Amino acid sequence: MKLVLASTSRYRRELLSRLHIPFDVLSPDVDETPRPDETPSATALRLSVLKAQAAAAAYPDALIIGSDQVLMLGDAQLGKPGGFDQAFAQLKAMQGKAMVFHTVLTLLNSRSGHTQTRDVPTVVHIRALSDAQITAYLHKEQPYDCAGSAKSEALGIALMERMDSPDPTALIGLPLMALTGMLLNEGVDVLTWHAV
Repeated sequence: MKLVLASTSRYRRELLSRLHIPFDVLSPDVDETPRPDETPSATALRLSVLKAQAAAAAYPDALIIGSDQVLMLGDAQLGKPGGFDQAFAQLKAMQGKAMVFHTVLTLLNSRSGHTQTRDVPTVVHIRALSDAQITAYLHKEQPYDCAGSAKSEALGIALMERMDSPDPTALIGLPLMALTGMLLNEGVDVLTWHAV
């Protein structure tokens, strides 16, 4: 069976390539607008499943990976900033506080219809930062396509005081520990890349 990543994220593609297994990429056509009265984690779950399902028609005999992530700072959901001013405001609001990234992973076996989902939360504590530190970081990193404006896989790690997660790759957008377990449930061992 083919392995398919249903995602437009280059970060997820880079993470999946760490497993040294071949995979196809499909950009799912999914409306990511949250529903009224839907919690952010429920939105991430729904979108993760929808992304995987969107690829099923093109790949009727595949293991399809969908993933979605939401960032919560208290009761507020933070998205991708898109530019300097919004990123600065996000980091200013987050400094000295803890935030929760909910990364929801879905693995759909399009042959059998079997679907596995898992929410892998990551709590990140941001250091107290000066305006000069935030400005310097944003000019160096330009993390405008990352929720919360902090890339843990690069210089953004310097903004973070502590991280609590069962899977450190979840913060980047694709929990590889959870994924390898889900693949094992489908009879796929990524270490030997054959049916177990």
